[in-house]
Amino acid sequence: MSEAARAGEGDQDGRGAAGAATDEVLAEVGPRLRRIRKERGATLAGLSEATGISVSTLSRLESGLRKPSLELLLPIARAHQVPLDELVGAPPVGDPRVRAEPIVRHGRTYWPLTSRPGGLQAYKVLEPKRTAEPDPRAHEGYEWLYVLSGRLRVVLGEHDVVLEAGEAAEFDTRVPHWFGSTGEGSAEFLSLFGPQGERMHVRARPKARSKEL
Repeated sequence: MSEAARAGEGDQDGRGAAGAATDEVLAEVGPRLRRIRKERGATLAGLSEATGISVSTLSRLESGLRKPSLELLLPIARAHQVPLDELVGAPPVGDPRVRAEPIVRHGRTYWPLTSRPGGLQAYKVLEPKRTAEPDPRAHEGYEWLYVLSGRLRVVLGEHDVVLEAGEAAEFDTRVPHWFGSTGEGSAEFLSLFGPQGERMHVRARPKARSKEL
């Protein structure tokens, strides 16, 4: 069998599994509609009057003989004063907070803000107050820095600048670069690093000047 055929077969298997999962969710809607209605002490006739849906259609929905649709579920959700998710049994939204453990490397503390491997990586970084001699390095990629507090020294090729809080810099990491403490105090900043050619697109910049090195 060719690669294209195998890929097509796998795609069909995936669609079949997805369809089965959808059918399972829809099969649970009817019993849930009946339970919610009875919990509220409503009759089919009363719900019909409130929604404009015929008693026979409501009965068929609850018994699973009628496939639920958005057109039918929306007025029922309004009549019961419940979110649509409650009628279809949508899974609860997971906790969106990132709870990454800090990483200390060469005296600098990193908090990972992304969890997926590869692609764009984001970190919150704390650079302590210290005296350090710049040691520019080069590697594949593209980096974007945004200073949250303090001052951050950035050396890129022939440039040697200090970023203040609210300022940003972006650069091709194939150019020898280094960033660290100015020796005057600590600095807290965000670092976004992506593969070569993946530039950061900032939609709104702070009033303070932004630097592209």
